[in-house]
Amino acid sequence: MAEAAESPGDPGTATPRPLFAGLSDISISQDIPVEGEITIPMRSRVREFDSSTLNESVQNTIMRDLKAVGKKFMHVLYPRKSNTLLRDWDLWGPLILCVTLALMLQRGSVDSEKDGGPQFAEVFVIVWFGAVTITLNSKLLGGNISFFQSLCVLGYCILPLTVAMLVCRLVLLAELGPINFMVRFFVVIVMFAWSIVASTAFLADSQPPNRKALAVYPVFLFYFVISWMILTFTPQ
Repeated sequence: MAEAAESPGDPGTATPRPLFAGLSDISISQDIPVEGEITIPMRSRVREFDSSTLNESVQNTIMRDLKAVGKKFMHVLYPRKSNTLLRDWDLWGPLILCVTLALMLQRGSVDSEKDGGPQFAEVFVIVWFGAVTITLNSKLLGGNISFFQSLCVLGYCILPLTVAMLVCRLVLLAELGPINFMVRFFVVIVMFAWSIVASTAFLADSQPPNRKALAVYPVFLFYFVISWMILTFTPQ
């Protein structure tokens, strides 16, 4: 018996149509524009231009950075709980303070073969190695502060000790004696306490409540070593 012919209207046996077969029948009216321009609002352009520093002159960039460093110095001189040093951290201020302190701690050696280089390297290594060690200790104790933020705070808080070193250099121009030493001792003690208070004001909230003492103790030793170097400095 012959097989029945397939009915063209049978949905089960109908040949499937291409997926985009009906698109060729769609026409776009000539009245509908198909071209255009993607524009950015003027406010967005102005905001993007203001925040960009690519077109900024070198002088403006230097002045902007110097103003930022000066503002951070003021926060250290008037310590209070603030996130300025943590939020807008930089290492320009710590580098300037470290180099200045190392230069003032250099001894003028009588021997021409000694140029004072080891003293400069010694201060530079002590400051940065100590800051890195304290930062790692803070991270291991569970502090919620980044590595460079901690370096920024510790470096900027050397400012009082740098001022103490400057005052001691001026006092040492006078005749050495007990009064001279007492003046230098008083200045160094006050600036040492200032550095401790300033650094803890910025770093205290970044440590767990039950581990703040473990985080502050290395900071105390760090500034104590620098203070001892300043107090025992005598020009040759």
